[in-house]
Amino acid sequence: MIACLLIWIGAPAPGESASASELAVTVDDIDINGEDAILLNLDARNQAILSSLRHSNLKAALFVCGMRVDNPEGKKHLLAWSQAGHLIGNHSYSHLYFPRADVEQFSADVLRGERVIENLPQFRKLFRFPYLKEGATLEQRDRMRSFLESRGYRPGYVTIDTSDWAIDARLRQKLRTHPPVDLEPYKQFYLAHVWERASYYDQLATDVLGRDVKHTLLIHHNLLNALFLDDLLRMFKARGWKLMNAEEAFADPVFSTKPDIVPAGESIIWAIAKETGRFDARLRYPAEDGKYEEPRMNELGL
Repeated sequence: MIACLLIWIGAPAPGESASASELAVTVDDIDINGEDAILLNLDARNQAILSSLRHSNLKAALFVCGMRVDNPEGKKHLLAWSQAGHLIGNHSYSHLYFPRADVEQFSADVLRGERVIENLPQFRKLFRFPYLKEGATLEQRDRMRSFLESRGYRPGYVTIDTSDWAIDARLRQKLRTHPPVDLEPYKQFYLAHVWERASYYDQLATDVLGRDVKHTLLIHHNLLNALFLDDLLRMFKARGWKLMNAEEAFADPVFSTKPDIVPAGESIIWAIAKETGRFDARLRYPAEDGKYEEPRMNELGL
């Protein structure tokens, strides 16, 4: 099965559009305090991800969870991202699960997160909810939208959500328990997973909006991307996608949309599709989660 996966990744996808889809990279959760130094330490991981972006001449957006970098070492790494020209956005301080937090608590946490990053030259008032969960009730959703707007924030929406974090967790677990590890099957599974989700959201965007959108891909600041981000970006370019800077992508009108759904959140494309009521057969909830990938990883022995 792994051999089939390798062939599939390298082959042209049936029915690919002649027009180029457009993609920006957004990265969540650089983590100093909880650093897992297996295989690569944080310095090497950070350097690898930044190098991959530089090789593709890309400016990404880094969404920062304040508690994970609120120390001199963390701020040094954040400054490296800002000095390289990457946008710095707010991902809260404590990474609270908003549906279980009250609005006052969550609002205070947003402001605390802002204080960690507000002096960085590339800080932008873009806010991304932890877990992409934006409220369980109308009141919770709308009060937080009003609060963020009053503070000058725009949504740091994701169009292409992935479960890269679940693949990364499997890889790190295998490296801890059964070294040495052949990294190639993990790379191929990762590329296949992201391509599948990108294709899904790209088609959904066209069907829902009647046009192409400038996509924002969600990945995490983890070992998986330190190892394979170069491969991921090459895959998109080889399949005809245009890579673009995050600041340009966030100018797409889709990022000003306020879907009227509860629970609120997920990919902005998913949320708009849900609001129409016409695509429910194509929408699972949660939109992305490790539970969808675990059976496939088990089958492959990953």
